[in-house]
Amino acid sequence: MSIGNSPEDDRPSLEDDGPSIGRSLRQARTDAGLTVDEVSTSTRVRVPIVQAIEQDDFSRCGGDVYARGHVRTLARAVGLDPDPLVARYDAEHGGRPSPTPAAPLFEAERIRPERRRPNWTAAMVAAIVAVIGFVGFTLFSGPDGADGTKQVAEGSAPEKASPEPPPVKPVAPKPEASESAIAAVPQDKVTVKLTAVDDKSWISAKSANGKLLFDGLLLAGESKTFQDDERLDLILGNAGAIELFVNGKKVEDEFESGQVERLSYAKGDPEAG
Repeated sequence: MSIGNSPEDDRPSLEDDGPSIGRSLRQARTDAGLTVDEVSTSTRVRVPIVQAIEQDDFSRCGGDVYARGHVRTLARAVGLDPDPLVARYDAEHGGRPSPTPAAPLFEAERIRPERRRPNWTAAMVAAIVAVIGFVGFTLFSGPDGADGTKQVAEGSAPEKASPEPPPVKPVAPKPEASESAIAAVPQDKVTVKLTAVDDKSWISAKSANGKLLFDGLLLAGESKTFQDDERLDLILGNAGAIELFVNGKKVEDEFESGQVERLSYAKGDPEAG
């Protein structure tokens, strides 16, 4: 950078690097078949903030740290890699925020040795108890004690009766494993297992009463199992990557990669609702 030029003159232009952050997020959401309300529910980012970010307005985020977090969360929800978008945000807004100083950590380290000081009160109490015990032993082992010892030595020592061993309680035999002990899919519930086979997929699962059971990204190789008494409602953001088991049976529907599917299953399925 030459002397006299402002930092803005040397900052690389990002206008020709493709669509903006907001346009990228909005296009990915549209391609995934998701509404703003659905994205807001899955990410817990309020609807006005989602709409503002899709318009490249980050003033409602509350600062760069929150804005970076919202961009990363929204990117994952719509199936985008968040790192390029966060890097673009940093380049457009003065770089990555400074890390939190580690001063509190060093303060904690200085305080820790003070808590390990010797407990002099406990040591004094132990010493006093030892002295009292020694004095008591000396008094009881005086002349009377010596005579008593002599009489025992002159006489015949009585034989001590050997204590009877405590009764041995019979050990209950271990129950043998049976087929009933093996967990099976309950017949009075609906059970759905999702496995991301060879690619990641954003999924959402709700119970029959509308309770959100899971909302997020399922990476390749990961599995999730959901269960409800009546019905399970699912949204698969990349249905082609998902292997689906309903009530212990594999669903043979062939979903395409990148396809968004909305499914519902009840007891007695598999059949898409």
